[in-house]
Amino acid sequence: MRHNKKFNHLSRTASHRDAMLANMAISLIMHKRITTTLAKAKALKKYVEPLLTRAKDDSTNSRRVVFRYLQNKEALKELFGVVAEKIGDRPGGYTRIIKLGFRKGDAAPIAFIELVDFDENMAKTPKAATKRTRRGGGKKKAEGEAPAAEVQAETAE
Repeated sequence: MRHNKKFNHLSRTASHRDAMLANMAISLIMHKRITTTLAKAKALKKYVEPLLTRAKDDSTNSRRVVFRYLQNKEALKELFGVVAEKIGDRPGGYTRIIKLGFRKGDAAPIAFIELVDFDENMAKTPKAATKRTRRGGGKKKAEGEAPAAEVQAETAE
């Protein structure tokens, strides 16, 4: 029975799961977006979000704590340099998971997980004011021409 076991074990031993999540976290930090199965993406999100929060405080202790998880100097430089600079003012929610469909071979749900601040396509840009059209407007009225309802009211008097 799995009473009170809250995280997904991903059908792996603890050491295999830790190594896999560490490798996926390194790939996510280095490439900013990776494609994987939905279950692994959700597990990776829980694994990497606390590391990204730690990276906002660039101290020796935080570097040591994060290095204990990642074991990769290049990823550590990228995380505490480029990534920490972009996520510095964000209060949380550093990653985004987008479902892509199902894998052809085994129909596993596929998704990509990405760092939110590094996606240029999803960046918030102010939208230009667009003209709204209404259905059933008919022909445009000529200038100076009164609406049909007003014309009928004047003739009835």
